[in-house]
Amino acid sequence: MNLGDKKAVIFDMDGVIIDTEKIWKQAEKEIFSSFGVKVTEEHSKVTQSMTTSQVTQFWHEKFPWRHKSLKEVEQMVVSRVTELIASEECLIKGVKAFIEKLKSKNYKIGLATNSPYVLIPTVLDRFEIAHFFDTVSSAEFEEKGKPDPAIYYTTARKLHVDPKDCLVIEDSYSGILAAKQAGMTVAAFSNGNMQIEFEMADYRIDSFE
Repeated sequence: MNLGDKKAVIFDMDGVIIDTEKIWKQAEKEIFSSFGVKVTEEHSKVTQSMTTSQVTQFWHEKFPWRHKSLKEVEQMVVSRVTELIASEECLIKGVKAFIEKLKSKNYKIGLATNSPYVLIPTVLDRFEIAHFFDTVSSAEFEEKGKPDPAIYYTTARKLHVDPKDCLVIEDSYSGILAAKQAGMTVAAFSNGNMQIEFEMADYRIDSFE
């Protein structure tokens, strides 16, 4: 992977820095089931790339619950995810040393995630990597999450770097699409999963080690 004249590297969080697919699935199943939602594997695949508020709305439309607002239920899911992240070993192998190396070469480092903002410090503090990041962004503060490119424009602006000078590391189709639409170079992180759609990405990383 040739970084050439790139000035910044922007990381997605879920699936790139931490392996949280199982954590989100567990939290969503526990919370939504308690409101009478029948959480299926098939529908969980559909919700995988959504923001938490979109996921909550998705299930509410299928299985409308009463007595608690969508916002309250969303908060319950996020709280459960926070608990699980605090207790599980979910840091992706080799990612800490990889970020450290980029930092030592004076690249600006950003984070752009569809996850709620409250989860970012939980992750960065838990794994002692907060000091590597020059800026962090959550799609919670954008009108639309990925695949909309807004979060990547925001992150580049906060880093004071032109989008074309950014390399993004993403593990999902919607994330790759968002970064490409923002005019950035993209490395798809597979973590050994060859079923990810890589066609749009400029590079592929199978492991950080």
